[in-house]
Amino acid sequence: MAHAGKDPALEAGASRPAARGVPALRWRERAWELRRRIEAGLPVLLIAPSALALGVFVYGFIGWTVYVSMTRWNDVLPDYTFVGLRNYVGLFQTPRFQADIRNTVVFTVFFLLGAVLLGFFAALLLDQRVKGEAFFRSVFLFPMAISFIVTGIAWQWLFNPQTGINLLLRHLGYPGPLPRWFTDPTIMFGVKVGAIQAGIPVALIPVVIAATWQLSGFTMAMYLAGLRGIPEELREAARVDGASEWQVYRHVVLPLLRPVTLSALIVLGHISLKIFDLTVAMTGSGPGFATDMPAYFMFETTFRGNHFAQGAAIATLMLIMVAALIIPYLRYSLSREAEL
Repeated sequence: MAHAGKDPALEAGASRPAARGVPALRWRERAWELRRRIEAGLPVLLIAPSALALGVFVYGFIGWTVYVSMTRWNDVLPDYTFVGLRNYVGLFQTPRFQADIRNTVVFTVFFLLGAVLLGFFAALLLDQRVKGEAFFRSVFLFPMAISFIVTGIAWQWLFNPQTGINLLLRHLGYPGPLPRWFTDPTIMFGVKVGAIQAGIPVALIPVVIAATWQLSGFTMAMYLAGLRGIPEELREAARVDGASEWQVYRHVVLPLLRPVTLSALIVLGHISLKIFDLTVAMTGSGPGFATDMPAYFMFETTFRGNHFAQGAAIATLMLIMVAALIIPYLRYSLSREAEL
């Protein structure tokens, strides 16, 4: 007689695949979860070594420099006695550092004016699609490929009072006394401020000319890219409305080039604040510290005079000057990106 019920063996066999499927499904879910976590944490793992190196070798050393600047370490042997801001106060009372501040301000103003204006007018000329544009563009950009050391040596020869430009002037029959260039201690428009004469050191003019020659090509490239990025339709619309060529540049082109001008000023400004190799190769500290710069003063104070705390104070002040220039620009750029 046939059994009306189901076979227990067949029933167990039918439920076995379903029982096996549950652990397999859970295993897949766990694998996907693990993979998702790895993919989410992979960017952090990749950037962690660079972030660690940046934190130690950049910000860690900045913190160490600030700490050393507040100690009494002014000899070969370290002395970590805390003295607060005494090194900073003594620094501003030093005539050499006062001269450095004067020189930095004068150099920055004339260097920015020269490099920006020369680069802008060179870009305007190249924007006219002149014949041989590629050649002239290369000529303007070539000085950027040269280091400040090479530039300083070359311009030192040119401005040597016994040779260079003076030799040419002598052969041309120049009637007056020949310029002394970077050996001239004269301060133009000098006004007594503290322990120094505030004004324009004549010896600094050759340094400004050399730096302008080297970096005006950089501003030319930036302005040329900005000019080529302005749609021609905007200029044509202004001309149709009756604007002259001067008005087109004044009311259309120049406002659109403001971001380029700001970027050029920031880049050149931070270069001028920490200029070192050009003055080392060209003039050193100059007559009466007429061409001395904070970076050169810091180098001599720290590595030749072994006044490590004072050198660290100079380096910290240079960092503050550069940060005061760059941080507002970064905030401005980030706010513009957020608006866009």
